Amino acid sequence: MALQPVTRRSVPEEVFEQIAGEVLSGGLRPGEPLPSERRLAEVLGVSRPAVREALKRLSAAGLVEVRQGDATTVRDFRRHAGLDLLPRLLVRGGELDVAVVRSILETRLHNGPKVAELAAARSGAALAEPLDRALRALAAATDPIERQRVALTFWDHIVDGADSIVFRLMYNTLRAAYEPALAALATVMSDEVGRPQAYRELADAIVAGDPDRARRAAHDLLAPATTTLLDALETLGDNE
Repeated sequence: MALQPVTRRSVPEEVFEQIAGEVLSGGLRPGEPLPSERRLAEVLGVSRPAVREALKRLSAAGLVEVRQGDATTVRDFRRHAGLDLLPRLLVRGGELDVAVVRSILETRLHNGPKVAELAAARSGAALAEPLDRALRALAAATDPIERQRVALTFWDHIVDGADSIVFRLMYNTLRAAYEPALAALATVMSDEVGRPQAYRELADAIVAGDPDRARRAAHDLLAPATTTLLDALETLGDNE
């Protein structure tokens, strides 16, 4: 393994961040052409190769369209980007985007029961040991943030058991977006992560290989906190 010295941020990364921020904030709108590589390099005070590398990353992320010999134009990220943008969309300008939070919560409540159903059907008893280990850790944890982390590990095992690469990648993205907000969500999530019996019921249903029971147990576990958060977001939106 050839390890390299760690740097805080590369120049292409900084260029990427600046342009991505403009696209996601609406400062650069779909169809709008970007300045030429040369002009961008001049304005940003960087080399053209750095700009070129950043544009490649922006193109791969679905934020711009690069055409050889033509202007680079902004794309509509809502139609072309992937889930990897979700953590970046969640917090913009130092503030949570309420609409993005709502989407994450809705996806959580929709996907969780289905993932549990698949885990029960495809893995069943094979998940007994890892789920039991996570349940013991959940019972032992007293810190509300640590309880959330243990709950994420519990769900991590369930996602593995579902054996679905799409659900796995979606879970990875949702977790990446969720983890930075653990402290802020500690109070709202305290009831959910403080219900070890609800987690036990879900684990037992999965280990028993009962998909219907697992789906119901997952919904019963996730619905209360999710509903509370969605109601709070609706109230917040009404007050704006």
